[in-house]
Amino acid sequence: MATVDMGSQPSRNWCCQPLRTVVDWLNWLSAVEQVFVSQYDVGTLSRRSADRTGDLVLSAFEPQVGPADLDDIIAAVRQLQQGGGKLPSERDLAEHLSVKRHQLRKALEVLRLSGDLKPARARRAPTALPRYGEELVRVTNPIEVLELRLIMEPGLARLASLRASSFETARILDAATTPENAPSGEVDFAFHLAIVAAARNHLAAEFYKMLRQVGVDARVKVARTAAPTCPKRIAHRDGEHRLIAEAISQRDPEAAEAAMRAHLLSVQRQIMERSNAGAFAA
Repeated sequence: MATVDMGSQPSRNWCCQPLRTVVDWLNWLSAVEQVFVSQYDVGTLSRRSADRTGDLVLSAFEPQVGPADLDDIIAAVRQLQQGGGKLPSERDLAEHLSVKRHQLRKALEVLRLSGDLKPARARRAPTALPRYGEELVRVTNPIEVLELRLIMEPGLARLASLRASSFETARILDAATTPENAPSGEVDFAFHLAIVAAARNHLAAEFYKMLRQVGVDARVKVARTAAPTCPKRIAHRDGEHRLIAEAISQRDPEAAEAAMRAHLLSVQRQIMERSNAGAFAA
């Protein structure tokens, strides 16, 4: 049976000795106390322990300093947008701002809902225009499509002038002019769709996509579908687009509505004058 000499310093392996009786336990505790008292200033250690305990208690009630506040993240992203250029990927942006990705996602969602950021890219890219039944195509014609656009789009341009964010306004202004060698039909559709999106009416946006799809199909039935390629025609169209875009950027609903109506009436006249070529993009 192992015993501990109370009058001498215990060996280094005393704590590893087997303890079989109550006496062994008492001897072991006494030896621990001697080592403890001989090597440490108990009073100082007690004060340090008390201080450390107090610090732990106080820290439990202190407000936790977490990552940046949501408003701070939004402000930081907007500052990067104002600097121009495209925002980096979500991962790189989170590292740049030193925030967690889930916090950044919340901030980006707020910016998307306010119209200051493009909608998140879908995992599966949908077609630009949904397909609709052939029965709609059979019962209409390009003139009817333009008539319905004349009913819808001036009002949507008015709403866009009142509701568009700075980001949406910039996108409309940018799409108003056709870049060199760019497909004019795609630029045209992007311009009109940007205005519809800035109007912030989701139902109207879906109706508009349907209307444009039916219009394309209807024009296929009567003539060619190629977008205008004549530089004069494109320049004239871009001029009309810029008038609409400038009215929206100036927050002038009457001017935006009037400019859109004048633009569509111009397109309608062209289609009526060239009934054998009804595929002119507005």
